Amino acid sequence: MSEVKSKSRDHWFGIRKELAPGRGLMLTVCSFCLPLLVWVTVSYVPFIWHPDIKLEISADREGVTTVFTAGDRVSKEFFPTFVEAVRKENNLILSAREKNQPLSVPRRENIKKIRHLAPLGVANGWLENNEQQNDKKLFELWKGLAEGTLISSEIFLSKENVEIIKNNWNVLSKSSPDFNLKLYPTEALLKLLPQGVSSNPVYLPAPHEVLSAGWLDFNTVPENGMPTMWERYRHSLTIIFWGFAYSCLLGIPLAILCGSFDFFSKLHEPFIDFFRYMPAPTFSVLFVAFLGTSDAPKIMLVFVGTFFQLVLVIANTTRLLENSMLEAAQTLGANRRQLLSRIILPGILPKLYNDLRILLGWAWTWLVIAELIGEKTGLTGFIDTQGTRYNFDRVFPVIILIGLTGFFTDRLLHWLRHLFFPWTEEVRQAPKGVLTRILLSLNDRTTYYGQTR
Repeated sequence: MSEVKSKSRDHWFGIRKELAPGRGLMLTVCSFCLPLLVWVTVSYVPFIWHPDIKLEISADREGVTTVFTAGDRVSKEFFPTFVEAVRKENNLILSAREKNQPLSVPRRENIKKIRHLAPLGVANGWLENNEQQNDKKLFELWKGLAEGTLISSEIFLSKENVEIIKNNWNVLSKSSPDFNLKLYPTEALLKLLPQGVSSNPVYLPAPHEVLSAGWLDFNTVPENGMPTMWERYRHSLTIIFWGFAYSCLLGIPLAILCGSFDFFSKLHEPFIDFFRYMPAPTFSVLFVAFLGTSDAPKIMLVFVGTFFQLVLVIANTTRLLENSMLEAAQTLGANRRQLLSRIILPGILPKLYNDLRILLGWAWTWLVIAELIGEKTGLTGFIDTQGTRYNFDRVFPVIILIGLTGFFTDRLLHWLRHLFFPWTEEVRQAPKGVLTRILLSLNDRTTYYGQTR
């Protein structure tokens, strides 16, 4: 029994041993599900974190320039102070009324107080978003809530706010039972007390908010001729593709020469090694100066961000090729050209392919910086604009899309490796999934294995 347990344990934690395909798949799923579970837990379990209050009803304060509106977040430490400050202002108004010396204010100030109930009307479907400053409809909204003909089901009104609504309606109805802006009272109305619900900070929206915002953004045609999200996505893919393509086109031949000939290594690698430590974004102004503000400087930044690393990595991969293969070819009379084309290039190709997979991921990390050069474009332009406005529920879907694109591109390249290099030991010993087996069946495997497997 102990031997069985030991084997099971070794199977899970064996050093440099492949897990069974089923267990490997389970762990892969868990690697995504665990962070998602943490996000869901933090977002929806009330007693975990939630350091802020998301305002459902707000109010202005005298002598304070900071203005909060519904949807804004304040810390739980500040919220009671906020409520108490508004309550004190209301007490001053009530005290003046008790002395028959009601405070007088401009009509505009009373109108602002009335409009603080607009988000509640929108939440319950009594108002449209574009009607939040429709004073006539707001007048009817206050009347309905005060008389009990309207009952809020989306935002629970506190007892104090219910009394404030009734109190203010008494003042409003005395001036005019029907809406008339000219007859709006100048007697100071009470302010609604701020209300809210526990919330995480604005930079961590809940999953359902992210899904809702993402669905809306990717299925809505923007106004003013702005590009759609899918057009932005295609633009970002174009920047990555051309930047990395140019890097490969120039970098791979140079890297193979550096890895094969000490002459080229000593001539190029010292400067490349020096230059790779320079942060590529510092050259963005220079790129714009001689390439303009179009896509050219963006592509150039992706190129510079990957080219120098690519040369050094692939040059090192070239040097790792076994010398015995070169010596055997030379013994058979191969010249330098034949060594490069028949021995070195085919010999390093599988590892070169893996290097390019890793370097492509590196190229994606330069996308955000590249698209901010000159004119802000693509997905990054959207991220920058919405992040500045604190619309993080619209930022997260784009970040997730970039991550998924990079991940699935890498997975696709990983699967294609079985098709391109089925003769390598790594591929032959790796567990074969259904898709991999389908891809391998397209090749004549007897060419590489000598027999049908």
